[in-house]
Amino acid sequence: MAKIIASTPQRLALQSGSTTLILDKDAGTAVLRRKLLFWPLKPVEAQLSQVTGVTVDAAVDRASGVEVCNTMLVQSSGAAWALAARDKAEAESAAAAMRGFLGLGG
Repeated sequence: MAKIIASTPQRLALQSGSTTLILDKDAGTAVLRRKLLFWPLKPVEAQLSQVTGVTVDAAVDRASGVEVCNTMLVQSSGAAWALAARDKAEAESAAAAMRGFLGLGG
């Protein structure tokens, strides 16, 4: 589900379903754009300087027993944005791309 839709030295954009995460070094911002059914929700924005890490969150759905994985963009305020992934390998791949772009250790 999570795929890279734009990758330049100054901009990285990832999309998962109707959610798009844009990391822009020129503007110094991270923007999370989401939709609810057909309606776009107000974009959420944070400064790239507030990003402290990128992690992979894995949990097991109790009803089906399926492992659900997300790539998490963690901020210094304690907030975290989730980008859904099809499986753990895809989540780790997206996390590695984000860490590389942001210059964060993994």
